[in-house]
Amino acid sequence: MATLEKIRNRAGIGITIFIGLALAAFVLGDAVQSGSSIMRGNEQVVAEIAGKSVDFKEFQQKIDDLSNIYKMNSGSTSLDQKTSDQIREQTWMSLVRNMTMKEIYENLGIDVTPNELFDLVQGENPHAIIQSLFRDQKTGAINRPALIQFLKYQQSNATGPERNYWLFVENQIVEERSFTKYNNLLIKGIYTTTEEAKNSLEGKNKKVNIDFVGKNYSTISDSTIKVTQGEVEKYYAANKEKYKQEANRDIEYVLFPVVASKSDEDKVIKWITDIKSEFAAVEDPAAYVNVNSDKQFDASFFKKSELPTNLAEFAFNSKPGDIYGPYKEGQSWNICKVQKFEEMPDSVNARHILISVTNQADAAQAKNTADSLKRVISLGADFAELARKYSSDEGSAIKGGDLGWFKRGVMVKPFDEASFFGKVNELQVVSTQFGYHLIQVIKRGNTAPNVQLATIVRNIEPSSQTYQQTYSQASKFAAENRDLKTFRTSVATQGLNKRLANVFEADKEIAGLENSRLLVRAAFKTETGEPVLSSEGTPIFELGNQFVVAMLATIQEKGYSSVSTNKPTIELALRKEKKAEQLKTTMAGKSDLASLASSLGTTVGQAADISFESYSITGIGVEPAVAGAASALENGAVSKPVAGANGVYVIKATAVNKGFDADIANEKYQSKMALGYRVSVQAFEALRESAEIVDKRAKFY
Repeated sequence: MATLEKIRNRAGIGITIFIGLALAAFVLGDAVQSGSSIMRGNEQVVAEIAGKSVDFKEFQQKIDDLSNIYKMNSGSTSLDQKTSDQIREQTWMSLVRNMTMKEIYENLGIDVTPNELFDLVQGENPHAIIQSLFRDQKTGAINRPALIQFLKYQQSNATGPERNYWLFVENQIVEERSFTKYNNLLIKGIYTTTEEAKNSLEGKNKKVNIDFVGKNYSTISDSTIKVTQGEVEKYYAANKEKYKQEANRDIEYVLFPVVASKSDEDKVIKWITDIKSEFAAVEDPAAYVNVNSDKQFDASFFKKSELPTNLAEFAFNSKPGDIYGPYKEGQSWNICKVQKFEEMPDSVNARHILISVTNQADAAQAKNTADSLKRVISLGADFAELARKYSSDEGSAIKGGDLGWFKRGVMVKPFDEASFFGKVNELQVVSTQFGYHLIQVIKRGNTAPNVQLATIVRNIEPSSQTYQQTYSQASKFAAENRDLKTFRTSVATQGLNKRLANVFEADKEIAGLENSRLLVRAAFKTETGEPVLSSEGTPIFELGNQFVVAMLATIQEKGYSSVSTNKPTIELALRKEKKAEQLKTTMAGKSDLASLASSLGTTVGQAADISFESYSITGIGVEPAVAGAASALENGAVSKPVAGANGVYVIKATAVNKGFDADIANEKYQSKMALGYRVSVQAFEALRESAEIVDKRAKFY
């Protein structure tokens, strides 16, 4: 295990990065059993991919495997919710890719042989994963002795965690290599002809200056443009693919926040007032604070300007032991005791030598090294020379360890305290999360009085009685409003703030609602117009410090959203089309732009250096149709009216510069690279689409 720990610490973040890579995130094993989902309990099927079902328990096992790998790498014993969600998503992506590509690899004969794998691990140019894991942090080269040592160790310990770790790494390499081979096959079938390259260069090189006259769609009132139901339905039918949707739900909900009452605050004030005399008498205020305060003792020293005005005036006109408060600060009541005063500099100039610690086993040796350096420097050795030779902080090592001037609070706390409390030229060995530092203060800035305060903080929080009262309000509201109609009526009558949310089955949360995944899942088990019920059957959800009562307003199943749902946006699009036709008719056949501008009540604009690839045009904005039309004009030519995103334009080319770039070979190369990227992405998406994936994860997570 020590070997694995050493690799983990030396690899740093590298392994974490490669686990997250889209091409390398493949999970050990195959979480798939062939056969139809009809052959197993349908309630245990987490997905169906390419006609094969995925069992929930097997899928969860793969999540657990990847979680364990992550824990081994990070040295942690648990994972936060965000990391767990990311690992679950990685497992899913790996599963989909494996199931989608497995048969493709077999049909194409794509494989990674044992010899090839050996070369990818131990050859002259190892795989990026190996380089990441076994790179010597000082030289940047692969530490081959460490690699060989680890390989031998895991082979001799078949049941140890190192073995599983290595199998995982090998699998990552094989899967990434297989996918790379597949992409290379696609890319080698892509090419750009000489004629295509010439046309592309001509389009890029050609720059056109234009005069233009435009009329915005907003100049025509919507009320003058009539759109019929028949036109809406015809547009919907012609553009139906625009209206594809995943299953989603609309919910309406009200919040009952649990807020501390005046009674709750009065109890806080009484408590902190009652302990004031006891706090004044204690001999160890720091220990007393740590036992009684909602915030641990802070040993920092503060200048007068760093404290609130009233507290600063009190502190710097008091003596150690004096008490200030109670006083309110934000959502807490506080009392503080003056601890002591120190004359401290506002900044220091210091240098250091860092002996980094990668694991606990190295700590003792690092401490011994720092102590030895302290000893030889005190005997006359050159600090700067030793810093350049031994310090792990490369940024300061090249400057002889010099950190320059820095203010208080910039460095980590132990380093900061040593620097600002240390004497000039004193050598101090200090431990931080980075390792052991040998610190020497070179100069101190201007000093000023600083005070240390012991502060007891008591947060104003809702009592259990307040929680119960708020729950009773939510419960009463839910009991009296069991359908959507009465819910809406009560919201209006009581002046409550009704909120709306459109949620998809895989959504992790609703904006503004803590831990709201439970509410999302429940919404998909609810019928239209009914209250959303938790897994315990209650209509009240406790999400953070608030209770939520929700109703399901509408259900949209996977497929195509209805004509009625999309009618407002379709009408908007149709009005725009009709306005465009109306303006094009008005502007047609007008080659004199000045005369056209006068008739439209506008002016002639100018724009320069427009090419086919122009994104934005001066005076017009983002109008790709106008850029395309301008790039096709010859000098002096006037376009027909062009319907753009925001209006209709007539343009005239006033100057054309065709430029010169005859590097056909480079254009071919650039085109091939761009096409290759698109093909590799689109090919997999096409395969993924054909796999007809049925994702049922939302039923389990």
